[in-house]
Amino acid sequence: MEINSLSDELATSAGTSRRQVLKRLGVGVAGLAGLNLLSSTAVAGMGLHKNRGGGRSRGDIAILQFALNLEYLEAEYYTYATFGHGIEAEGIDVTGSGTPGTTSVKPSAPVEFSDPDVMEYAEEIGQDERNHVTLLRTTLTSLGVTPVARPAIDLNGSWDALAVAAGIGTSFDPFANDINFLLGSFVFEDVGVTGYRGAAPLLKNPKILSAAAGLLGVEAYHAAVIRTDLFSQHDTAINDTVQKISDLRDLLDNPVDDDQGIILNGKANLTPTDANSLVFARTAREVLNIVYFAADATSGGFFPNGINTGS
Repeated sequence: MEINSLSDELATSAGTSRRQVLKRLGVGVAGLAGLNLLSSTAVAGMGLHKNRGGGRSRGDIAILQFALNLEYLEAEYYTYATFGHGIEAEGIDVTGSGTPGTTSVKPSAPVEFSDPDVMEYAEEIGQDERNHVTLLRTTLTSLGVTPVARPAIDLNGSWDALAVAAGIGTSFDPFANDINFLLGSFVFEDVGVTGYRGAAPLLKNPKILSAAAGLLGVEAYHAAVIRTDLFSQHDTAINDTVQKISDLRDLLDNPVDDDQGIILNGKANLTPTDANSLVFARTAREVLNIVYFAADATSGGFFPNGINTGS
């Protein structure tokens, strides 16, 4: 799909306890209901009308703005990993509504890849993520809405906090080498897949829903590449680290066991699914719990000042 095609179409159509984990993170629970853009209750409470046709829905817009924040995060990660600079240097607009921020990153970026194959698909994924940012921004603009600005993003100290919380050490540098880069990618990719699955039933505009399905598919391809490459190392220590990251996500999002590592019952588990072999779904609140490193928080983790929600 061309970057502007959706915009053009829309223009013509209307073990460890959760409390212990949070304590290790050093982040207090806000005790607030927090942002839950993808829950039907929140949509109703915001007075968002239902629109099953081709027009503009405030609920759809809220979901697109939410997704844009996460695509900024992924695009920045892969772009710094491959080029050593952020997405602005690649011509990506990051201005908009809300509070604009910069990206803090470890000085070791970019990754000095030892495997040329890993470098090639890191570059490919980075291009995909930048395209996603552009697509979402273009779509929002075509709907007469100002896209949210890139919020402050922490790709520096956040990794050390995550390492402590997951029990994989006191520090972690995803830009240090190929394997660390893949582990850092693993933190994001499954979350993106489950987030888009959670958003799907709430989208009203069929063209936006179709594009969201395309985004989910690409994120799933990314996740599959990362999971497969990590599994192909056949390294017990790597498998253990992946499982600890998965366990942390599982503890943060909700009480249900809906996250999986790359080994399950002693065998490869490259496609994490439920009992019906369907990908898991996460609400926006559950996604935020993971990227903020705390349940019901309003900021923290990769987004030290929170995400931008638009107006």
